[in-house]
Amino acid sequence: MSIAFVYPGQGAQTIGMGRDLADAYPAAKAVFDEVDEALGEKLSTLIWEGDAEALTLTQNAQPALMATSMAAMAALNAEGITVEKAAYVAGHSLGEYAALCAAGTFSLADTARLLRIRGRAMQAAVPVGQGAMAALLGLSFEQAEQVAADAAQGEVCQVANQNDPAQNVVSGSKAAVERALDLAKAAGAKRALLLPVSAPFHCALMAPAAEEMAQALADVTMHAPKVPVVANVIAEAVSDPDQIRKLLIEQVTGQVRWLSSVEWMGAQGVTEIWEIGAGKALSGMIRRINKDITCVNVGNAADAAAMNTA
Repeated sequence: MSIAFVYPGQGAQTIGMGRDLADAYPAAKAVFDEVDEALGEKLSTLIWEGDAEALTLTQNAQPALMATSMAAMAALNAEGITVEKAAYVAGHSLGEYAALCAAGTFSLADTARLLRIRGRAMQAAVPVGQGAMAALLGLSFEQAEQVAADAAQGEVCQVANQNDPAQNVVSGSKAAVERALDLAKAAGAKRALLLPVSAPFHCALMAPAAEEMAQALADVTMHAPKVPVVANVIAEAVSDPDQIRKLLIEQVTGQVRWLSSVEWMGAQGVTEIWEIGAGKALSGMIRRINKDITCVNVGNAADAAAMNTA
């Protein structure tokens, strides 16, 4: 049996996430304390007791979700389960940073600071209201690409997320994405809906953020990961720090190839995937991609303790 660990992306955040991990495991509490110190603010208070709208802000959601995933990893470590149990690690968008942190490529403090920079840069790249993202349900990837191309009309409209066989997300200029909604429905989409996001992620409009991340990543210490990381933009495992840095920069404007990443892991013999952190969105996608892969969720203290027993 081959196992992979995966880490969720934006949208999985909820007020209170990780609180019981911190209460049950001192090592998990230490994760939140270290992230608070790295950012120079009590992000943990916002996560556990704050306002949902404030937590949803990209600059907060990104380090908050990573911290929750790393707290769950700390709980697993306390139960005697380390990242080396996995053949591969991967993450959805910002979750790739959590995967790299878990694998030892970045320190926890550096990961928190990188995600704060990434969140702010992505938010600042496009003025609020000028960009949008939309989920297209019931179309193939090829159909979604055609819809995006037809909707562009000289503006930006790209497939940003290839999530599962029937779920793709387009991103770009607001008017172009709105045109994509009508075109998707005409092409037979079961649903096509705007997403409640504050910026058009993973498209060409994010170029200013990619430049900012290039500078931030040039200044950070990186190590080869303890286990290979399946990179979003190429849907294959990488271990070379220079290649990881290059792909993280590309990821800001590039496509999150989640479907292809899960297919690739399955082809390498992965039979079980643990979703580590908040929510269960990735598990749902994985089941729709490959029914032969068993999904396990590690999002709270009971989950972590159960993995030791298992």
